Amino acid sequence: MIKADLVNKIAREMDIPKQEAEEGVNLFFHSIKEAILKGEEIEIRGFGSFRFRKRTSRSGRNPRTGEPVKVPPKKVLYFKPSKLLKELINS
Repeated sequence: MIKADLVNKIAREMDIPKQEAEEGVNLFFHSIKEAILKGEEIEIRGFGSFRFRKRTSRSGRNPRTGEPVKVPPKKVLYFKPSKLLKELINS
């Protein structure tokens, strides 16, 4: 499903114009992006949560040259599905 499919589904099921549905979807995604940029964790009950993991610096290797490379520490965003969503997927 892409964003346009989501907008169409919301517009159809709520019986509202597509433009209003798109504004709602855009607002939702914008709010999620703002929270992520602030470093906040996001939890949507019954769906899942977006959280950060910190990766420490490590040594790696350049695949072309084989030279050792230092990989800097970074934060990684990951999605953890809720227990309910996991059960739905595996049923």
